[in-house]
Amino acid sequence: MSKFNMNRRKFLTALGMGTAHVMFSNPLYAASPGRFASNSPVQNVKLGKSVVETSLLGMGTGVHAGNRSAFLTRQEKDKSIAMIQHAYERGIRNFDTADTYGTHQIVAEALAKKNREDYTLTSKIWVRGGGIPDKDRPDADVVVERFRKELNTDYIDLVQIHCMVDEKWTETQKKQMDILEDLKAKGIVRAHGVSVHSLEAMEDAVGNPWVDVLHARINPYGMAMDRPDPKEVIEVIQRLNNSGTGIIGMKLVGNGKIRDDSKKIDDSLRFVLGLKSVDMVIVGFESIEQIDNYLDRMENALTEINRG
Repeated sequence: MSKFNMNRRKFLTALGMGTAHVMFSNPLYAASPGRFASNSPVQNVKLGKSVVETSLLGMGTGVHAGNRSAFLTRQEKDKSIAMIQHAYERGIRNFDTADTYGTHQIVAEALAKKNREDYTLTSKIWVRGGGIPDKDRPDADVVVERFRKELNTDYIDLVQIHCMVDEKWTETQKKQMDILEDLKAKGIVRAHGVSVHSLEAMEDAVGNPWVDVLHARINPYGMAMDRPDPKEVIEVIQRLNNSGTGIIGMKLVGNGKIRDDSKKIDDSLRFVLGLKSVDMVIVGFESIEQIDNYLDRMENALTEINRG
């Protein structure tokens, strides 16, 4: 496997000077021009070997979320519905939810009049302590049935086990994995996987055929990531993607830490979209204007990548 020989300090310096393109001669990090069919941020993409196809950019609904509360549930309901509908009208077709976000109902209401086959829904089950107000943690079949009612849907495109940090989670969560596999066989879930919050948990997913799609925290600055050095994360992501696991990139702006730095946002988008191993990205939006802004930024980044 190719190794990235530029150390983190030099890489960040290169980013700041606008010369980070030198690293992209390394095949581990460089997406060949034409990897994406067009410069559109909402073009259709396939998540690894899974059956899930959706827009390159998805809308995250977990901004400042926890205990079934999030930005979208705390602001005026009409504003949140308008944001989700605007994202849809602009071509965003993936809406990322989770039990901890509490956003199922508001997403369902916003998309109630849309053709269900025209968009994809992601949700995540919480099996750890805290995170949700319930003391008990029923099995995945019980939880997913509630999700379906809250989302007003017969099926969920992707259900993941949320926020895994355990280096042996594929053993400790085997029961839930088997239940989700059964739900997939029944067509209730179209794909399953995991959202990880440690490099050890990510490594545990490598080569495991159960993991259809994995959420990975990725940006060039090592902010809110599983390791402060991006190369450590990218090398594992590449191994996952090589084996057919779909990769969804999240935390592109470091959990909001660079949200007000326009240049760093653009650098991060170019970096993540330039990776060979990330199939799509999700961004948590807080306004209609922000949705439009990121669509423009992504189109510019894709234009540069496809230009080579």
